[in-house]
Amino acid sequence: MKISLQTRVAQPYLSVLDQFNLDLFTALAPAFPKMKVLRFDGSFPGDRVEIELQVGPLKKRWTSLITERHITEQKAWFTDEGQELPAPLTYWQHQHLITQHDTYSTIHDLIEFRTNFKALDYLLYPVLYAQFSMRGPVYQRLFGKA
Repeated sequence: MKISLQTRVAQPYLSVLDQFNLDLFTALAPAFPKMKVLRFDGSFPGDRVEIELQVGPLKKRWTSLITERHITEQKAWFTDEGQELPAPLTYWQHQHLITQHDTYSTIHDLIEFRTNFKALDYLLYPVLYAQFSMRGPVYQRLFGKA
């Protein structure tokens, strides 16, 4: 399944890219499930991000590897791919794309995920969509509304 979200912000795309750090990652964390950052290397190829998700007494680890990062004259992006995922996820890829426009930039969250069951993918879609759509107001608070 694929999720695509876009948020317009007031800062130039390279400024936005430079602020994809631990502080932003923490600010973007959803209220549920509770998240603890175990490791955050950055957003360059080979960097790792490891978190622990807690739902009640259950703790699940999520590890992602940054697999690519590119910058052009009008856009920049980096991609993280899930290495160790909490059940029921079996595949995760998240491209963080920032595009420059005349007076603003747009942050695109382009997510692809899978479980072992297509029906479960459809059930998870609205949950993941809701969690990631909550990033928009955070982006606009930190980078300004366009």
